[in-house]
Amino acid sequence: MLRARVITALVLVTGLGFALFGLSSESWAWLMAGVTGLAGWEWGGLASFRPIGRIAYGAATTLLCLILWQMVAAGQIPASAVYLPSVAFWLLAVPLILRQKPRLGPAFAPVGWLVLLPTCIGAIELRSAGPWVLLAVMAMVWVADIAAYFTGRAFGRKKLAPAISPGKTREGAWGAGAAVLAYGLALAAAAGIAFSPARIAVFLVLLLLFTAISIEGDLFESFLKRQAGIKDSSQLLPGHGGILDRIDSLTSTLPLAGLLLPFLNR
Repeated sequence: MLRARVITALVLVTGLGFALFGLSSESWAWLMAGVTGLAGWEWGGLASFRPIGRIAYGAATTLLCLILWQMVAAGQIPASAVYLPSVAFWLLAVPLILRQKPRLGPAFAPVGWLVLLPTCIGAIELRSAGPWVLLAVMAMVWVADIAAYFTGRAFGRKKLAPAISPGKTREGAWGAGAAVLAYGLALAAAAGIAFSPARIAVFLVLLLLFTAISIEGDLFESFLKRQAGIKDSSQLLPGHGGILDRIDSLTSTLPLAGLLLPFLNR
């Protein structure tokens, strides 16, 4: 298992590096649509769709990604129109879902598109701003995840959501927040971004919001897997589970980053 995990990780990192810095914008968009379609196929598994239903849902997800991308690229709709419903979902609906733990039932399909489609567009739009921009956002998620894990292991006492993910602690969440603040400030300094006192206060609040919504993405997928009675979203990535297992926090953070990017560039 460890060997498979390491080999898969090396392949993923190498492939991501090549795709981020080597593909054209159009090829990257097609790749993201395809990956999102596979995530849609996994989502169909969480919803207990029949095999043909999973394939149809995954294919429809890829097609919708491509349609949305073309509409955004052509200026027919603003990217913010894709991101805003997603951000509202993560800020308003997901906390209630995690607290009440309802059965999604027939809502599973539209919720899947609300989660996955803005993630795909976010990955395409952020990369169009520059490969390093998307990589910096993704690294922020990884920093939060790693810091939460090690802080929780060292200091964790109070469970964050024991009925959903028993391993997560409140101390780990605070550790993630502190690490993201440090990372964000270091990144801003390295990029030569000069903040006024008011703007740096807003920036710090946004970093903490980013951390919180990143943790929400992880918890939400854990909640869905518990409802489905499975450990991993699939076995597409040996040693790592499925695509949803790897992008859970990105589904909540990429739309937020895409929405905020124009304001941070001012």
